[in-house]
Amino acid sequence: MKKTIKTFLFILLVSLVTNTFAAKILIPMDNNQNNHLKAYGVAFWVLEQDVEISWLLNYRGGSYLLPYNEVIENECVARGVSYEVISDVQAQSIRIQISAADVNMDDMKLQKVPKIAVYSPKNKQPWDDAVTLALTYAEIPYDIVYDKEVIGGLLPTYDWLHLHHEDFTGQYGKFWSRYRSFPWYQEDVRSSEEMAKELGFNKVSHLKLAVTKKIKEFVAGGGYLFAMCSATDSYDVALSAETVDICDVMFDGDPMDPNAQEKLNYSPCLAFRDFTIVQNPSEYEISDIDVTYTRPRSINKTNDYFSLFEFSAKWDHIPTMLTQDHVKLIPGFMGQTTAFNKSKVKPGVIIMGENKAAGEVRYMHGEYGKGFWTFYGGHDPEDYQHRIGDPPTDLNLHPNSPGYRLILNNILFPAAKKKKRKT
Repeated sequence: MKKTIKTFLFILLVSLVTNTFAAKILIPMDNNQNNHLKAYGVAFWVLEQDVEISWLLNYRGGSYLLPYNEVIENECVARGVSYEVISDVQAQSIRIQISAADVNMDDMKLQKVPKIAVYSPKNKQPWDDAVTLALTYAEIPYDIVYDKEVIGGLLPTYDWLHLHHEDFTGQYGKFWSRYRSFPWYQEDVRSSEEMAKELGFNKVSHLKLAVTKKIKEFVAGGGYLFAMCSATDSYDVALSAETVDICDVMFDGDPMDPNAQEKLNYSPCLAFRDFTIVQNPSEYEISDIDVTYTRPRSINKTNDYFSLFEFSAKWDHIPTMLTQDHVKLIPGFMGQTTAFNKSKVKPGVIIMGENKAAGEVRYMHGEYGKGFWTFYGGHDPEDYQHRIGDPPTDLNLHPNSPGYRLILNNILFPAAKKKKRKT
C-alpha cells in the first residue's frame, strides 16, 4: 500500500514538474531582445514549419509566444535571438493579462507563410533598398519580379509585394539633370525603353502606368502592398496622370502637356489628393506630396524624429500590428521622398507615424478592395541621407533598429489570422 502511495506521489510530482517547466518559448521584443531584426526571421522560419505563433500585441514590444521545441530553441541560439523558456502556467498568466478588458493588448495568431515578392529591376543591388536588406538580414526568402512578370499576370501568386524605389511616372527618378552623362543612368534608360518595346508599349511611361494598374488589381484582389521612398508618391502621381502626358521631351521624346496639372485625376489614387506635379525637368522632385524640397524644411538630423500612434489592440488589429516596436519615437531619415505633406493625404487613410509639429506624415496605411497598402517615407532607416554610390548599410551594426522593425512588421502582417472587428 505504501509503495502504491509513493508511486502515485512520484507520478504527481513528475507531472507538476513537467507542467512547471519547458512548455513555451517567449521571444521578447522589448529592450531585452538582443537582435530584433533576426527575431522576425525566426518567426517566419517557425511559420514555415507549420507551427502557429501568438503575436502578443503591445506585450513587451510585440513579443512572440511559441510551443516549446528544442529545434526552435536551437534556431534562436543559432541566429542570436534572445528567448525565454516558460511554463504553461506562466504562458496562461500572460494570456490572462493580455485578455483583460482594460489592457491595450491582444493575442494575434500567425498561421500562414506569406509568399513575398520585391518589384525591382534585375540589375539593382540588394543594398539599394532597405526592404531587401531587411529580408536578407532576417533570412526571409523572397522573389524578384519586375515589369515582365507584372504585365504577365504573376502577382496573384504572391501574398505581399514591395515596390523598390521606382519612379512610376516614367521620368527615371528625375535624375536627368545631374546624372544624364553617367553610364548607370544611360543603361537604365536603355533597358527601360527595351522593356517597354518588348512588352508592346510605345513609351516607358505607358508601361509604368500599366504596371501601376496591375499592382492596384493585385491589392484589390486581396494582396498586401508595401512601398518606400519614391515608389509611394510616384505611384499615385502615375495613376492620376493616366490620360495626360506629364513627361518632358528628355524623358519620352515629346513635350509634356502644357495643361497637365489641370488634367490630373486624383480619384484613382490610393493615398494622396490635390497635389501639384513639379514640371521642371531639372528639379529633383516629382510633386509637392514630398516635403523634402517643395517647401522650407527646418528639420535636420539632430531633430528629425517621428512618433508612432498608439491604436486599440483589441479593436484596431492591423495598425496595432504595423506599429509594434520597442520605442515610440523613431529617428527620421531622408530619401527622394522623405515624408508626406499631411494636407495631401486623402481622408480615411490611417496615419501611423508623423511629425505633428511639422505636418509631416512618415508612415501610413489603407485598404483598397480586399487588400491593404502601407507607405513609408524615406530611403534607409539607418542611413540618414543616402546618396547614390554610398556603401550598403550593415545591419549587423543595427540589429535593434526601430525604423527597420516597421518594415518587418509589414512582412508578418499577411500571416495573421483575420479577426472580425470587435464591437
